[in-house]
Amino acid sequence: PQIAVRLLAHKIQSPQEWEAVQALTVLEACMKNCGRRFHNEVGKFRFLNELIKVVSPKYLGDRVSEKVKSKVIELLYSWTMALPEESKIKDAYYMLKRQGIVMFDPVIPADRTLIPSPPPRPKNPVFDDEEKSKLLAKLLKSKNPDDLQEANKLIKSMVKEDEARIQKVTKRMHTLEEVNNNVKLLNEMLVHYSKEDSSEADRELMK
Repeated sequence: PQIAVRLLAHKIQSPQEWEAVQALTVLEACMKNCGRRFHNEVGKFRFLNELIKVVSPKYLGDRVSEKVKSKVIELLYSWTMALPEESKIKDAYYMLKRQGIVMFDPVIPADRTLIPSPPPRPKNPVFDDEEKSKLLAKLLKSKNPDDLQEANKLIKSMVKEDEARIQKVTKRMHTLEEVNNNVKLLNEMLVHYSKEDSSEADRELMK
């Protein structure tokens, strides 16, 4: 995540509005889908300072479009709400409010609200895929604007793969649970089984 975050910071500060917006879109997708490690990296002052530069008139604020600045502020605000444990994000956002750079909290559409990730899961084979991680880093390093869109597509495909994997695991767990319940039921029936007292229907059920 450290390399990806550093590369995204560079793209977000691009003088080309389109490239900066695409980089922010990729950042938003990563924050929604890449989990705690990515959140921790974004929650460091090293990265947050790069975002502050985009909106602050002391740095790039006067040269950056309103569209890009609004997007940065929206993201920061949504993260303060969804990730209270990342205290530095909150500190950065409230500092912008104190400086008068943010006058009021933005209204975030429901579909754009960052949904906090579930508790950390065991090692994720999809997001720990070294080959895909290298490709993602390569796309983010590229100066070709189309590569940011490709990076976004790659992240989405990785998320879909992860969802499919989770679905398979869940289905397998349900199947195992069903088998386990059937075994328990059969054991109980065997414990209480008596040939004399059991009906033909009971014997049929136990087959």
